[in-house]
Amino acid sequence: MRVFVTGHLGYIGVHLVALLKEAGHHVTGCDVGLFTGCEWEEFVRPDVELIRDIRDLDVADLDGSDCVMHLAAISNDPMGDLDEEITLSVNRAGSIDLARLAKTAGVPRFLFSGSCSVYGKGDKLDLDEGDPLHPLTAYARSKIDTEAEVAKLADENFAPAFLRNATAYGHSPMLRIDIVANNLLACALATGKIGIMSDGSPWRPLVHCVDIARAFIAFMDAPPDRIRNVAVNIGDNQENFQVKDVADEVKRVLPDADITYTGEVGNDPRSYRVRFDYLNRLLPDFKLAYSLRSGTEELHRQMTDHGFDLADFEGDQFVRLRTLSRRLHLIKGDRR
Repeated sequence: MRVFVTGHLGYIGVHLVALLKEAGHHVTGCDVGLFTGCEWEEFVRPDVELIRDIRDLDVADLDGSDCVMHLAAISNDPMGDLDEEITLSVNRAGSIDLARLAKTAGVPRFLFSGSCSVYGKGDKLDLDEGDPLHPLTAYARSKIDTEAEVAKLADENFAPAFLRNATAYGHSPMLRIDIVANNLLACALATGKIGIMSDGSPWRPLVHCVDIARAFIAFMDAPPDRIRNVAVNIGDNQENFQVKDVADEVKRVLPDADITYTGEVGNDPRSYRVRFDYLNRLLPDFKLAYSLRSGTEELHRQMTDHGFDLADFEGDQFVRLRTLSRRLHLIKGDRR
């Protein structure tokens, strides 16, 4: 197949390109390059690479593609809060326009990288796709709005699907330490302490970044009528954890590190435990390759081999918000 991947230079995107290429697909990648220089390892490049804002694409760029996998976004809650207008322009308007372009270009399948953060502070535990959504941030709102608008485009020739990914973690050539599991491990390696900024009680569903990439490929390979216009939580029921449980897993690989509660964020309102039964019914052959335990062990080995230290923890390279705050001008300004 000919696959068009946006955000191919990101934390998940580099894994997705590698897996697609390994499977023999022709890959075009599109990324504005906000985090150029943040990589810590070599990674597989696509067959065709566009260093471009997704809002500057046109129909000709997508012509001949069999599937668009749309990962590009201002990628989490803190970065979304940095400039809400830009977040909504890229994540919502840019995504909706891209889906329209894909449909006009005759691309039969459009896979959107959503987020379980749309559940916000859940009314109950064990949330599924039919439960109310309570977005607490511009990032989460952008994901909900995009789902709603792109769903209207679905027809017999255009099959969008919305992958509501659990919170990502794990090793990547484009490492990030600003996501909960990676952050706790990085903090422990750099400082000898596992610093929890809340009281440790909030729930998070976790999924390895490789497994998110694998899920995109599974959705591409599924019969179109099975995945047409569905929103699906991506993860596993056994991979829901409270933050304090994640800290315990870090302490298992670094037993000399002390768990500390800094209280910086007080009572974190974002708490959601999520069910993944629908994914299991929809794609029964798809299973996660990683657990939190195996993913933490792998990341620990990689970070140790790289000599990860305090300078890395306090620097810009692995913390997207610090880099984005210096490069936000690259995606500001009048569009089209």
